[in-house]
Amino acid sequence: MKTLKLKIATFSIAIASLGVIGSSCNSLTKTQKGTAIGAGAGGTIGAIIGKAAGNTALGAIIGGAVGGTAGAFIGRNMDRQAAEIKQTVPGATVIREGEGILVKFDSGILFDTNKSDLKAAARTNLQNLAASLVNNPQTNILIVGHTDSTGGDALNMALSIRRAEAVKAFIAAANVASSRLTTSGKGESEPIADNTTVDGQAQNRRVEIVIVANEQMKSQARTAQ
Repeated sequence: MKTLKLKIATFSIAIASLGVIGSSCNSLTKTQKGTAIGAGAGGTIGAIIGKAAGNTALGAIIGGAVGGTAGAFIGRNMDRQAAEIKQTVPGATVIREGEGILVKFDSGILFDTNKSDLKAAARTNLQNLAASLVNNPQTNILIVGHTDSTGGDALNMALSIRRAEAVKAFIAAANVASSRLTTSGKGESEPIADNTTVDGQAQNRRVEIVIVANEQMKSQARTAQ
């Protein structure tokens, strides 16, 4: 049921976004139309992010978007950074969508079962990710922890929060400004796969790191139009 609700919610956001784009196209230049359509249909929103991320990650990326040619400027910056992360952080799944980047780690890569202490191998991945974040300072970062549905709701929520905070603490110690970092623990509330299967549970145990433009980059993007 939770998975079905997530799919419905994500699809609704996609339809709403496309509706806004369609209603405003008459006032846009050709360049802006192409950018708006690309942002709305890029990955068909629900097809990629709605499946590969949860509502929180999706909302952060959609909510931070500016659209138009400014959005295209931001998108080019994100393209470059996403390529850098893919090359330097082999333990992560990197998804470029709209005006943001989603970096997803299966929890097994970062933590032992029911633990929130980072594994030694995880530190290498996060150190490389932090280096990219330092090299690209005009972004804000949201770190979201998720669990599967085994165990109680309260325990899962607490574990997801501790894991998100552990990743934040490590990245902050690697010279990423704490003011850029926020965390969220979602427990078992945002599954991306079937919790009744072992494989589905493994997919649901994850940490998502969402990278979006900060106000400085947005201001620069608007000036560059």
